[in-house]
Amino acid sequence: MAGRRPGSGAAPTGPARRPHTPPVPVKVLVAGGFGVGKTTTVGAISEIAPLTTEAEMTTAGIGVDDPGTISGKTTTTVAMDFGCVTIDQSLKLYLFGTPGQARFGFMWDDLARGALGALVVVDSSRLDDCYPAIDYFERAELPFVVGVNAFHGRLEHSLEEIRWALAINETVPVTRFDARDRLSVRDALLMVLERALARALRDGSA
Repeated sequence: MAGRRPGSGAAPTGPARRPHTPPVPVKVLVAGGFGVGKTTTVGAISEIAPLTTEAEMTTAGIGVDDPGTISGKTTTTVAMDFGCVTIDQSLKLYLFGTPGQARFGFMWDDLARGALGALVVVDSSRLDDCYPAIDYFERAELPFVVGVNAFHGRLEHSLEEIRWALAINETVPVTRFDARDRLSVRDALLMVLERALARALRDGSA
């Protein structure tokens, strides 16, 4: 029997394995007034320990930082919150929570740079605090969704009443969610992604 050629007995190999492609990073803002639940929202869904810049509220903030009469909030975000969550193998969200006080508004332009969209968190019992965030994203023409945080499992007003009171355009989604619940936060963020994708497709076909 003739000997086999060197290397001819090697086991057949399967199809070449494709190199792993890292997920696409997407920046999303979590914005809103003071004490509406932005830090809680980021912390509820982040797959890493969220980076927060919370500082203890002091007497100097009396009359300036008002978390509401039913809030037990004793800290305030003085720069930003940061967290991330992997949606699937192709997409990873990087969440940046903005400070809610007007005196930190100068940071918003930097935080918004490169963002795909935003979730504006609203406290239905303090609607006046939400105007600046909504006005900002309307002026910036950045896709956003209004998420009404159900404090204590209830809303002070219906979603339609909130839309009317805040003069929110009919094209902007307004949804109820619970900032403490991971799945609820996920669903709200997916609405932001859907709106941003619709904007990108519309702009691409223009």
